[in-house]
Amino acid sequence: MIGGLIVLLSLGFLFDVVFIIGKLALVLFAVVCLVDCILLAQNQNLILSSRKTPKLFSLGDENSVKIHLMNRFSIKLFITIYDELPVQFQQRDFQMKLSLNIGEKRTLKYSLLPLVRGEYEFGKINLIISSKIGLILRRVRKSEEQMIPVYPSIMQMKKYELMAFASISNFQGIKKVRRLGHSYEFEQIKTYVQGDDIRSINWKATSRKNQLMVNQYEDERSQQVYSIIDKSRSMRMPFNGLSLLDYAINTSLVISNIALKKHDKTGLISFSDKMGSTVRADKGKVQLKKILQALYNEKEARLEANYELLFHAIRNIIKSRSLIFLYLNFESAYALERALPVLRRINAHHLLVVMIFENTELESFSSKKAEYIRDIYTQTIAQKMVLEKKHLAIKLRKQGIQTILTKPENLSMNTVNKYLELKAKGLI
Repeated sequence: MIGGLIVLLSLGFLFDVVFIIGKLALVLFAVVCLVDCILLAQNQNLILSSRKTPKLFSLGDENSVKIHLMNRFSIKLFITIYDELPVQFQQRDFQMKLSLNIGEKRTLKYSLLPLVRGEYEFGKINLIISSKIGLILRRVRKSEEQMIPVYPSIMQMKKYELMAFASISNFQGIKKVRRLGHSYEFEQIKTYVQGDDIRSINWKATSRKNQLMVNQYEDERSQQVYSIIDKSRSMRMPFNGLSLLDYAINTSLVISNIALKKHDKTGLISFSDKMGSTVRADKGKVQLKKILQALYNEKEARLEANYELLFHAIRNIIKSRSLIFLYLNFESAYALERALPVLRRINAHHLLVVMIFENTELESFSSKKAEYIRDIYTQTIAQKMVLEKKHLAIKLRKQGIQTILTKPENLSMNTVNKYLELKAKGLI
């Protein structure tokens, strides 16, 4: 429109009639702008906005954020929303557009994927509003500053709790393990139904009731389950935006919650070149909060892990035989040889399950088609490293140590499966 006015006024130097038309158009344009200003000059509090977020965000998950809007202006508004996101997301052009009729309420949703634990500061909500005329824009800033902490994934914790307790065999990835033997605590005597183990028939109760009665057992309770996390330099390696330490932290929260739901005691130990967080095994809701807070405060270390220090800490902290999930990342045979004597000693006193991470990026790179001779050499080295990692897992198993070689994204699933398997077999 302004370009058209400029053209008319420019042509007016050649034609008097055009110059008159240009001046009239300019006056009309000024009047329309004035009307537009008057329409938007209403009290900015007539447009209501608020941001609704969870009390905390889950690390590595899509977290929903809602923005509520209400138009109390006397005109229809066209709005562009610029929400000031926390600096960790590095998004400076985040915007959403919508229109609001008079008195209309709307809720907009978007999601954020935090990849680092800590405090996330939201800023103001900036609204750029215009009328149907659209010549004038007005900025309205709403004070919605708030701090949201990013904790280990609560969403994953609830997800795997549902999968483990609702209907295990119906969820992809969660295994249903057949129980072997009767190394369980007696729960009750119930009426026999088809499918019950006939070896559990209680003949005395059957004679009294004049119908088949069977003993029902439950898993042994109050067993100790520890998550031990290596937070040394080798666990800083990133995959899909999260470090291996963060994957281990999320999984530790998942398995701690499931163990508590199974009435076991659960604890946490972290270490690197020195000892980190220590939460002694216990039961109850308070215990899960202690573990959650300890995991939230964990930070990666820059030095190598001290396994001798870990062994002495375990001897002092864990007095009775326990199930230990040890999350670490061996990248070479030398690293394993250095830690193997300590792992054997730990396994002699406890049921040790070592969780080793696959290097998924190396695997995908080694499977690509080579285009140049240089690619053949680099892919050969990558394949050798992938094979070496598998050999490390095999070597640990030969030493009688339960070992799981897993992709980072499958760590929680495989850990839950292993816990349910050991629980069902009565090995803990």
